[in-house]
Amino acid sequence: MSHATTTGMARNGHSPAGQPETEVVARTRRRSFSVAYRRRIVQEADGCHEAGQVGALLRREGLYSSHLTTWRRQRERGEWDDRQGRKANQEAQATETARLRRENDRLRRQLSQAELIITAQKKLAQALEQTLMGPDENE
Repeated sequence: MSHATTTGMARNGHSPAGQPETEVVARTRRRSFSVAYRRRIVQEADGCHEAGQVGALLRREGLYSSHLTTWRRQRERGEWDDRQGRKANQEAQATETARLRRENDRLRRQLSQAELIITAQKKLAQALEQTLMGPDENE
């Protein structure tokens, strides 16, 4: 007796009722590592001085060399803080966005004020020109 017969499936991959076999595969979650763990691994890797020690560390921890490279860059840039990276990054971006919006509003107000002053100066210059030239010199 074949496996398909014992599981109730026909040989063509369809159930006896003629329905195609469907299998739902759960999507795996992406691994995330705490800042403390990343610090510990980078420190251990920095302490490896003999050939093959870093590779052994990565195999033992189930990591890739790209993890180590990324974490070293983050450390050099000072991107590690005690909160999770994405959340801290989003908060930093939100703060920066709010600051830039305030600055943009301030600059718009200054521009509007400068345009009013320029318009007034043009009108004053035209009025002074007409006054200085006199009525018969305009023609």
